[in-house]
Amino acid sequence: MASWADEISAIIEKNIAGFGTSTTATASVGTVIAVQDGVSRVFGLQDVKYLELVEFPRTGLYGLAFDLSEETVSCPILGDYTQIREDDEVRTTGRIIQVPVGDALLGRVVNPLGQPLDERGPIVTEKFRPVERVAPGVITRQSVNTPVQTGIKAIDSMIPIGRGQRELIIGDRQTGKTAVAIDTIINQKGKDLLCIYVAIGQKNSTVARTQAILEEHGAMEYTIIVVAGAADPAPMKYLAPYAGCAMGEEFMESGRDALIIYDDLTKHAEAYRNISLIIRRPPGREAYPGDVFYLHSRLLERAARLNKDYGGGSLTALPIIETKANDISAYIPTNVISITDGQIFLESDLFNAGQRPALNTGLSVSRVGSSAQTAAMKQVASSMRLDLAQYRELAAFAQFGSDLDKATKARIERGRRQNEILKQPQYAPVSVEKQVMIIYATSNGFLDDVPLDKVAEWESGLYRYMDAAHPEIGQEIIEKSVKAKNKMTPELLKKLSAAIEEYKKTSAPH
Repeated sequence: MASWADEISAIIEKNIAGFGTSTTATASVGTVIAVQDGVSRVFGLQDVKYLELVEFPRTGLYGLAFDLSEETVSCPILGDYTQIREDDEVRTTGRIIQVPVGDALLGRVVNPLGQPLDERGPIVTEKFRPVERVAPGVITRQSVNTPVQTGIKAIDSMIPIGRGQRELIIGDRQTGKTAVAIDTIINQKGKDLLCIYVAIGQKNSTVARTQAILEEHGAMEYTIIVVAGAADPAPMKYLAPYAGCAMGEEFMESGRDALIIYDDLTKHAEAYRNISLIIRRPPGREAYPGDVFYLHSRLLERAARLNKDYGGGSLTALPIIETKANDISAYIPTNVISITDGQIFLESDLFNAGQRPALNTGLSVSRVGSSAQTAAMKQVASSMRLDLAQYRELAAFAQFGSDLDKATKARIERGRRQNEILKQPQYAPVSVEKQVMIIYATSNGFLDDVPLDKVAEWESGLYRYMDAAHPEIGQEIIEKSVKAKNKMTPELLKKLSAAIEEYKKTSAPH
């Protein structure tokens, strides 16, 4: 206790000695009394506000007023904290932390403070937004009814995502979670959906590879990448999702549609736990502080679809959570499941069995449902989830005996083909009209006589044939069903059936 009192009295004596110098600007000034793992404890910042930027003039670094206690303020340092020393001066700036926003950021790679990391010069924008903000209220929102086309057949047909929705992507390491998110960004080319990809705690080489893939597919022109790398201090990882969300809100409130991917919130929660334990917040379950639920709820609640009176824009959130041994009942996974409007569960066993994407259709769900689907997709895929569930049940039963009746065998064979068409290579999203065609063909028995190992070849052949011989069918699906939101007419379905029959006779592999 004596050392604490001596420390404080030494600081007061030092301040008295410097008293009388004239100042032009008013700033509350404090002194660093300790630095631990990226967090400095500061004495003497009298008028500091929560989340205000504080400056360390000797180093030019900034920090965040994060924990305001009676005697001291704990400030996570936004940068290389090893440069900070005890007795360093700290000044308030009067600015709550904010980031640059707007179209100038599109195509750029930035850190959580909005500073460029891509060596393409400074970002010129006059618009700034605070990183923390209250989510839009119920009065300003409208129901979700416009789809986000991911280009992934399994998702668009059975777990549709709507604009303004929050859909969790969850699974173990290396099950293709990021691949689903990247495919979704690539599929937005030529559409009116701007994308923000927030990389939290990833290696710089991984982020560089992601950027290269997006550039290769022409997707960087409508995408912002926000990076808090694995080597960055915990405060930067904590800040990254909120900074990305502020950038997305700017698009939403200007009447446009945006999609934000948080990859991943497990590392975000861990960064927050690191900071919290250093500043002595009481640990709870799994050593996370008690407000870790609020950490993610206040972030994800900011995703919304605004009504026409407020511009009609939307922000769709795809948070990613990494599980251990497929345990979706752990603390952080259950927190985020309860906040979001559904989850896409990717399973390592399916991934290892060659099902890509490794989607567990039993545990995956969209709580927005078919209201976020195009009319044509709803028409052809409405029974697909049930068909696959029946197939899985029958296939499990069939393992115990080979003496099956004809109808059961036919049901299993069709289920196998439905499962096969849901397989899809990475970075190859499929347009909505082609998805409708292949799902219609499978559900109506056109593939029943196609050998299982020829299904993928048959499918790509169908797309080529329809583009070459019957482009008007795909056009009609887009015009009447996707844009006009009407069901496919009996005439159109008849035309589609005839075209598939024609393809089977003339060019389909056998």
